[in-house]
Amino acid sequence: MAITAKMVKELREKTGAGMMDCKKALQETDGDLEKAVDYLREKGMAKAAKKADRIAAEGSTHIELDGNTAVLLEVNCETDFVTKNDQFQSLLSDLGQHVLQEKPADVAEALSQKMYNGDDTVEAYINAIIAKIGEKISLRRFEMFTKTDGDAFGAYLHMGGRIGVLTVLENTTDEDTAKDVAMHIAAVNPKYVSRDEVAEEEVNREREVLKTQALNEGKPEHIVEKMVEGRLGKFFEDICLLEQSFVKDPDQKVKAFVDGKGAQVKGFVRYEVGEGMEKREDNFAEEVMSQMKQ
Repeated sequence: MAITAKMVKELREKTGAGMMDCKKALQETDGDLEKAVDYLREKGMAKAAKKADRIAAEGSTHIELDGNTAVLLEVNCETDFVTKNDQFQSLLSDLGQHVLQEKPADVAEALSQKMYNGDDTVEAYINAIIAKIGEKISLRRFEMFTKTDGDAFGAYLHMGGRIGVLTVLENTTDEDTAKDVAMHIAAVNPKYVSRDEVAEEEVNREREVLKTQALNEGKPEHIVEKMVEGRLGKFFEDICLLEQSFVKDPDQKVKAFVDGKGAQVKGFVRYEVGEGMEKREDNFAEEVMSQMKQ
C-alpha cells in the first residue's frame, strides 16, 4: 500500500513520533493506522511524544567505575545547555550505575530493564526526565570493561564530557599512567591498539590506494612496492595507538611509554558526542520565532 504524506501526518499527530518513524511504522503495518500506533508504542517511539522528531546530537559522555568494572556511555540531548542541568548530570550517573549493576548486553536491553534502584524501566525513567527538562534525551551507546586487581583503568573526560575515553592497562595499578594513555587517545583518536587488530581487508585497500598514488606520481613500477610498504608505516601510525608519538613526550612512541612502566594496553574505547549523527543546523532564535507564529 502506498504511504501518503497525509497518513504520515495523521500518525504523527496521534503519537508525536518522528516523521521517518511514522513512515516506517505505516510501511511495516501496510498502512493500518491503529496497528502503526501500536507498532510505535511497542518500540517506545510514542513516548515523550512532542520531542520524538527532534534531533538530539548534543549531550555528554560519562564514566562510572565500580571496583573492577567500568562503563563509558553517551547520552544525547538537543542543546549543550541541558548538559549543565543537575537533573541531566544525575541521569548520567544513574544510567552508569544501572549498566554496571544490571549489565545489559545493549541499549535495547537496557531500556527494557527496571532501573537498578526503582520500579520504572530505564526508558520510563528517561522519559520522566524528558518531561521535566523539555528536550529529547536518549541513551545512545555504552561499553563496559572489566579488569583484574593487578590492572588499572584509565578514565578521562575532555571538555566536560564532550569526549570520553576509557582504557585498561594490564600489569600495572598505576592509574596516572593509564589516565595519560587515555588523554593521548582523546587527543589523537587512534582506531586500534596495534596493527595486529587492523583487518587484512583494510590494509589491502590502503595498499592499493598507495600503489595508485605512487604510479600517478610517475614512480617506476619496480620501486613502487617498496614505496608502498614504507608509506604503510605512516598509515599504521595514524590509526594504531602503540605506534603513535606520545602526546606528552613526542620523542617516544606510546608503546615505549607503556613498556617503560612495565604495562600493556589491553583495550580502549573513545566516544565523541554526536559523532556520525545528524547535527542541528537551524538557528535557535529562528526556531522560537517560528513556533510563536504557529
